[in-house]
Amino acid sequence: MPSLDTFDLPITGMTCASCAGRVERALRKVPGVKTATVNLANERAHVQVLEPIDPASLIAAVDKAGYGASLEQDPALQQADQRKRHDGERWRLVLAIVLALPLVLPMLLQPLGVHWMLPAWVQFLLATPVQFFLGARFYVAAWKALRAAAGNMDLLVALGTSAGYGLSIYQWLAAAPGSMPHLYFEASAVVIALVLLGKYLESSAKRQTASAIRALEALRPERAIQIIDGQEHDVAISALKLGDQVVVKPGERFPVDGEVIEGQSHADEALISGESLPIAKQPGDKVAGGAINGEGRLLVSTQALGAETVLARIIRLVEDAQSAKAPIQKLVDTVSQVFVPVVLLIAVVTLIGWLLAGASAQAALINAVAVLVIACPCALGLATPTAIMAGTGVAARHGILIKDAEALERAHEVTTVVFDKTGTLTSGTPRIAHMIALDGDENALVQLAGALQRGSEHPLARAVLDVCSERKLRTEDITQSRSLAGRGIAGTLHGRDLALGNMRLVQESQLDSATLGDTAQQWEAEGRTLSWLIELSPQRRVLGLFAFGDTLKPDAAQAIEQLTARHISSHLLTGDNRGSARVVAQALGIEDVHAEVLPADKAATVIALKKTAVVAMVGDGINDAPALAAADIGIAMGGGTDVAMHAAGITLMRGDPRLIPAALDISRRTYAKIRQNLFWAFVYNLIGIPLAAFGLLNPVLAGAAMALSSVSVVSNALLLKTWKPADIGDAP
Repeated sequence: MPSLDTFDLPITGMTCASCAGRVERALRKVPGVKTATVNLANERAHVQVLEPIDPASLIAAVDKAGYGASLEQDPALQQADQRKRHDGERWRLVLAIVLALPLVLPMLLQPLGVHWMLPAWVQFLLATPVQFFLGARFYVAAWKALRAAAGNMDLLVALGTSAGYGLSIYQWLAAAPGSMPHLYFEASAVVIALVLLGKYLESSAKRQTASAIRALEALRPERAIQIIDGQEHDVAISALKLGDQVVVKPGERFPVDGEVIEGQSHADEALISGESLPIAKQPGDKVAGGAINGEGRLLVSTQALGAETVLARIIRLVEDAQSAKAPIQKLVDTVSQVFVPVVLLIAVVTLIGWLLAGASAQAALINAVAVLVIACPCALGLATPTAIMAGTGVAARHGILIKDAEALERAHEVTTVVFDKTGTLTSGTPRIAHMIALDGDENALVQLAGALQRGSEHPLARAVLDVCSERKLRTEDITQSRSLAGRGIAGTLHGRDLALGNMRLVQESQLDSATLGDTAQQWEAEGRTLSWLIELSPQRRVLGLFAFGDTLKPDAAQAIEQLTARHISSHLLTGDNRGSARVVAQALGIEDVHAEVLPADKAATVIALKKTAVVAMVGDGINDAPALAAADIGIAMGGGTDVAMHAAGITLMRGDPRLIPAALDISRRTYAKIRQNLFWAFVYNLIGIPLAAFGLLNPVLAGAAMALSSVSVVSNALLLKTWKPADIGDAP
């Protein structure tokens, strides 16, 4: 299959779901375009092409459809442009309200017994700039829609308000001298003001839904302190190369992804990984650009720049998720394509129906105008994308990266979670699981073993030395250190000849291990790796036994409990031996265990489970990638391989298993918001259009209801921003 290149184009001029659909259709007609999806909420088009293509052809197609497009802008310029447009909308709104308020004031005073009306010529002077200056955007967009033989919200507003304005002009000119005709200037002006209010509130709300991206982009430092010939130089990030050394002072953000080569400190990675506590950093540790350095000065070697940094990848994942379409959006798109023509037909039927029923021309026209105004499909187009933007944004803030909207929508249906063992439920590094000293002194036992292992980088040696460090035990230097191939290590300490190794070492040394035989068999049955500490001289004896094994992550049990509480079953799928798998499963309360499964068979196991359940697969290794791709939802653990992260629909930025039920929870809440938004969007139209058609809703109230529908949908989606994962320390 050929690879797909992608373009992200900012789109201007869209006002409703019909607009987004028309831009999509225009882009898909361009030769070489595979797919095109347009997100009304963030006003962007995501285009995939099968062959090299000139972006100018895409921009031309959008322009021909009546909208504007451009190549990806610098984020700072794009934000400045958005602020400028937002400010312009605010001033147009203020001016519209100032001009429309005197027109509607007499109507507001009538219930108080004040009967007063502005002269017709004053109403004309107030309403005309609102209709043709502040409302010009509706005429321009409506004309473009007509040229493209399509309809949109602007066409509805332009037709409705023009009809009211035109009727007022006719009534004024046809009135007898000295009489006060019934005019509808206030209806047209107020409807335009209300539509502008709705668009302004939408714009404000959409800026909030994009706050996750802006917060991440704000983490990017623009300059760094580079070490050149031993001297510090302030340079632009763009001037750095891989391998360059940079200094990060206390309180500064890390300018690059790299490895600490000098110094000790802590790093606040809350906005990157969602980890609430600072992470200790010392030579050899990795650091991520955008994180905040704590109390120490660090020297960092650059390992990733620009688009390859962790922060850049996070931003791309969040942007992709926010621009993607959920499957449920296909229903909305289908409805939107036929919505405007149907509304126009209903308005014509309303006009003719009232005339046939004997109503006056002005009453029939006013009812038809109300139908056009109430039927604005803005809320319908915003229902899904605003919820997705808010849901993916707040999830990213807590370390859950949702790569596509389909994963977000599907995750709430999960009934079974399949866990890989190593690195997912366990730490992935060996620790001392058990130890026994024949003389009862465990500290002395581990201190002797630590002396033998001192300086070794072997994983089991690190496990011994970690325990020495935790217990604050000093390891002394040994002499005559020697490696015993295939058996272990030996050395002399204070005249004692010691050795640490496997059962073969014990047998070759002709030592009696019977005392610990039953214990050794029990630990081996658990899948543990055993190491015997023996003394060869001046005495020949077994001193003790160590059992090494992978340890459970501290919060793994709580994660399983949370899933069980939601009636989601857990399975353990591992290539490890049955004894090791059984120990982990029993400790966590997992009943279904699939052990000694080859990597090639993991996907087959997941596929078999999918026949009776909606399956989420959680893993972190290359061998998990086929299973992650085969599952309904793939969840990659933070710190895992890039292959696993590419195969998964959801990536957890830190290895906390509790983020798994949290990811399913934010999916459930986001999907609930989508359904709520679609319900309200449809309800406004299903109730409002019949009321307007039967003369029970005047254009002013119709305009207010239309604006309220869009605002209520976006505001409902923004409630997702208050979500926090249950029982997990929140990021500051």
